[in-house]
Amino acid sequence: MGLFKNLFGKKTKNDKYALGLHKTKESLGDLKQILAQSSVIDDELFDALEDIFIQADIGVDTVLYFIESLREEVDHKKISDPNDLAEIIVDKMFEIYLKGDFLNTELNYDENELNVYLFVGVNGVGKTTTIGKLAKQLQNEGKKVMMVAGDTFRAGAIEQLKIWGDRSKTFVFSKPEGSDPSSVIFDALELAKKEKYDVVLCDTAGRLQTKVNLMKELEKMKRVIQKTLPNAPQETLLVIDATTGQNGMRQAEVFKEATDVSGIILTKLDGTAKGGIVLAIRHLYNLPIKYVGLGEKIDDLVYFDIEQYIYGLFEDFF
Repeated sequence: MGLFKNLFGKKTKNDKYALGLHKTKESLGDLKQILAQSSVIDDELFDALEDIFIQADIGVDTVLYFIESLREEVDHKKISDPNDLAEIIVDKMFEIYLKGDFLNTELNYDENELNVYLFVGVNGVGKTTTIGKLAKQLQNEGKKVMMVAGDTFRAGAIEQLKIWGDRSKTFVFSKPEGSDPSSVIFDALELAKKEKYDVVLCDTAGRLQTKVNLMKELEKMKRVIQKTLPNAPQETLLVIDATTGQNGMRQAEVFKEATDVSGIILTKLDGTAKGGIVLAIRHLYNLPIKYVGLGEKIDDLVYFDIEQYIYGLFEDFF
């Protein structure tokens, strides 16, 4: 594909991405050295590459697929110089993520309608923080935004969302702790329709007594939303903490089975996490990364940019 030539010839470095991918680059640190020191492309070299990519949290299944794809490309193009593998590695990463298609990472938004974004994920991944940051962005775009405290089970969840409501100057709809989450969302949507809001951001519980209970609750909330607004939710966004590595992969699997997840928001990609999970999620579950959290500030939630991601990993190679 030769995508790296355009990327490394024209791309401007994004310092936030560079910092966020620091840990991943450390994991790939031996890659350049191994390619430079190898005299031939053989099984030993492919085994070494496999180990490096697994350490970067790309995931075993995706790494095995990736290495096999590299082998086929080497055979097809009759490549013999290990240094030439760097270009192929970059191109293959693009292929895994893009899958030959134009990938729209922007949120689905229906003009002149009430748009509902449902946020799901386990406790502690940063759902509430992400909702607050996104509310601020959407308001900066001129949209009228409401946040809904749909996590009525976790102690302090409602108050936490209200704190982010104050920070982002966004109205938060809530009911007392322990209220039925679906009734909270129903009443919030009725108010949002009446007062002509553009976007409603719905927080949800990350844990009930069992996984089955949690998923049933999420299904119920979605039915309530669709009964009120047949075209909603426009997005069901799974929030994953990048520092959890392969546990994040398991979360993607479980939530995709139970809900119609349309995209991923990857939080805490701030230099302490290995970002290889980006490729693994896309490869195994066919889910796009919509946003990444690159810090704690309210403006540190940014659209995911696959070019900045690849550039951040391999800028030192070219």
